[in-house]
Order: sequence, then C-alpha cells, then structure tokens
Amino acid sequence: MPTTDQTALLALQRRALSVLADLAPAAIELGEVFREAGHELALVGGPVRDAFLGRVSADLDFTTSASPDETEALLARWGDAHWDIGREFGTIGARRHGRRNGGEDVVVEVTTYRTDAYDPASRKPEVVFGDSLEGDLSRRDFTVNSMAVRLPELTFVDPFDGLSDLAARRLRTPVAARQSFDDDPLRMMRAARFAAQLGFAVDEDALAAIREMSDRISIVSAERVRDELTKLLLAPVPRPGLEVLVDTGLAEHVLPELPALRLEIDEHHRHKDVYQHSLTVLEQAIALETGPEGPVPGPDLVLRIAALLHDIGKPATRRFEDGGGVSFHHHEVVGAKLVARRLKALRFDKATVQAVSRLTELHLRFHGYGDGGWTDSAVRRYVTDAGPLLERLHRLTRSDCTTRNRRKAERLSGAYDDLEARIAQLREQEELASIRPDLDGQQIMDVLGIGPGRDVGAAYRHLLELRMDRGPLGEDVARQELLTWWEARQAAQG
Repeated sequence: MPTTDQTALLALQRRALSVLADLAPAAIELGEVFREAGHELALVGGPVRDAFLGRVSADLDFTTSASPDETEALLARWGDAHWDIGREFGTIGARRHGRRNGGEDVVVEVTTYRTDAYDPASRKPEVVFGDSLEGDLSRRDFTVNSMAVRLPELTFVDPFDGLSDLAARRLRTPVAARQSFDDDPLRMMRAARFAAQLGFAVDEDALAAIREMSDRISIVSAERVRDELTKLLLAPVPRPGLEVLVDTGLAEHVLPELPALRLEIDEHHRHKDVYQHSLTVLEQAIALETGPEGPVPGPDLVLRIAALLHDIGKPATRRFEDGGGVSFHHHEVVGAKLVARRLKALRFDKATVQAVSRLTELHLRFHGYGDGGWTDSAVRRYVTDAGPLLERLHRLTRSDCTTRNRRKAERLSGAYDDLEARIAQLREQEELASIRPDLDGQQIMDVLGIGPGRDVGAAYRHLLELRMDRGPLGEDVARQELLTWWEARQAAQG
C-alpha cells in the first residue's frame, strides 16, 4: 500500500502529465528545431512546477545548450517574431502566432545554460554560461523550480528531488542554502515571495541561512527588491511571506518600518501589537477588493501597501499619557511622510508613492464622523480630498477596524454605511466627484474685468470654498458673491 508521501507524488505526476500533454505543439516543435541543430532544449522553472500544480503557464521558459546567437537564429526560423531580452544574460524571446495551428499565441524565452553568481562587492551577477542542464538547474533558487522537461521527448529531469518538496509544500535550496543565497542574495526575497504565492513553508536550513546573512540583501539593487516585494504583496495570501521577511530579519534591510511596529501597543489596547493589527488590516482589505468590473479590481497594489503601512507613523509619535494610556497623535501625517520616503527608496513610481502616502494621511479622517455627524460640507470635503482614491479609502477605512468587540465593530460599520449612503446621495444631486465652482476662470475674468493672474486663482478658490460649504449656488448667486468678495479684497489692499 502506498504511503501518504507516495500518494501525493502520484497525484502530482498524474496532474503534470495531463498539463504537459496539452503543452503547445509549437513548443514541442521548437524542441525538434533545437535537436536537429544539435542542441539541447528543456522547459524549466515555473512552467514545470505549475504543471505539477495543475496550472498552465501562459509564457514558457526554456534553457538550452545553444549560445545566444545560435538561439536567436533558431527562434527566427521557428517564430513569427523574436527579440533580444538580455543577450548578455543569454536570454532571447520569441512569439509564434496561434493562427498557424488554430490555437493561441505561444510566447517563449530561451536562456543559455548558466552558472552565474554575485561578486561579493557587486550589485549585479557575473554571468557565466554553463555546459549542462543539471548544472543550470543547480543554480536555481529552490528545488521546486529546479525541475525540467527535456524537449521534444518530454523527459522529466529532477536532480534535486524537487517533486518530493513540491508534494511536501516545502521550499528548499538545491545546494547548501548559505551558498545559494551568497551566490544570489535576492533568493532570500524569493523565499518570502514563494511562501506567499504558493503557500509553501520555507525549509529550516534556508530560514537559518537568511537569518545569518540577511544583511547581504543590501548589495541587490532597490529595483530588484521592489519587484520581489511587489510580487509578494500581490500574492493571494501575502501574510506568510511578510512573516518570513520579519521573522528572519530580512525586513530590517528592505522594509524596516514593518518590524518596528511589533513593539508598539495601539492606543485602544485591543491588539497584541500594531504589526499584527497591520497584517490583519491587509487581509481585510484584500477581502474587500472587487472583481474586474468593480471599483477596486484585485489584486490592487496601492490598497495593499496602504493597508500594510498605514500605521508606520506610530513608533515616532508614541506618547505615554498620565493614567497609563498611550497616544499616537498625528501619526497619519508622520506616516504619510515615512511611506513616501520608503517607497521612493524602493524606486516605486511616482503615482504609487503619492497614492499610498495620501491614503495613509487620510485613513483616520472618517473617525470623527460617527461622533457627531458631518455636515454636507464636511462630506464634500472628504470626497474631494480623497479624489480618485475614494473607493480605496472606503476599503482601507473599513479594514482598519479589527476590534473583537462585536458591538463596536457593528457601530463603526454602520457609521461608514451611513457615510457612503450620504456620499451617494450628494453625488446624485451634485456630481460630487467633479466639484467645481459655479463660475469658471473665464467667467471670473469677465465678471471682474481682469486678465489672467493670481487674482483669478484666488477668486476661483473662494468660489470653490463657497461651493463646498453651501452646495451649488447657481451662476447669479455666485456672480454676486464674487463681486462682494472682490470689493472686500480691493478695500483690504487699500
């Protein structure tokens, strides 16, 4: 009778055979093209791993004994288009149109066997081409990514027993973990990323190596770290990956504001610490993402970063009050600055930096709503200040409630339901999302008899404030209010 492990392996093999049997005929033909030219070709990495997990990869990654120049020539014969992805790294890409065989387009990347590693003082790996498939597989990050299928014969190659690790849902390095991470420190980030993406546990040897050498991540460029962190955050369940980063000390070097939250008790004494609260907020925000047709299609990177980092201003603003209380006054303002600084250091684009910073700054704005009720003017300002981030702000604010007091949670949820209903009502009445003064710039100049300049801007802002406070005025009332303001302004200026 087969053991549990054997049963799991058999299930994986059956699943993989089903997926590999459907491998694009064009890819099989590509293997024949390389074999006829005297070169080896194998499907490697993620596509092979995913086949065993029952997933079909849209893009196919191959490795070959052919040189980059030889690969380019062969891909030119096989495909309808080819391009140089990174000749110095040995990678050439190509596409074959699906109309050739009535299927979908096939996109491939083919890389020459490699055995590269980082120079101890360099941010870039030294690329060294190898001479065997097994040697190429040995340089890969984890055994589950060190499996291959030789083409065109579809021979499975697994020199490091990655299939057993896949069955055990374990991330283990094909060579000694310390050597692997020393060769490419970014693999430490990938361990966290795959823990999130695949839900696999990181092997104890790998965890120990990351703890020992986490500072080596500093030689990797900020852009490459950012890309791994982004993939982690966009995973279906980011929490396990974030816990790997924090528990191993790796986060101290790439996102130090996150582990700093472990020491901070929040002001309501509801949570073990703000770190755990922030992970819960992230999970709740993910649950509120919408489908493709909704206002916040998931996975949404901006919402997820804001949910994770919205409280990072708390360590800098913590104050112990008389009576044993703790306060974090203005932590949202401080946090917005810290978020912007960290995301800039990680080379995130300007739009993402600004959006996450703004959400961090606004995340507490709602909490005055349930106390005494807001005027229509206050609701208009809330919407206007949030601008295009309003739907994300809705979700961030709702997610920020992690109290176990059910009555309090229901009260907060009800208050936000009421706020959203008022926003919808005002929007219907006033086109709230695009609030403008009742007079535009040209009308202001015509009424006041002035040309372009600062006075027009000041008049515009005055009418916008009136619009916020009183709602639509109509052009006649707005014109009279403008003249009254202008007369007072002229008198004040002497």
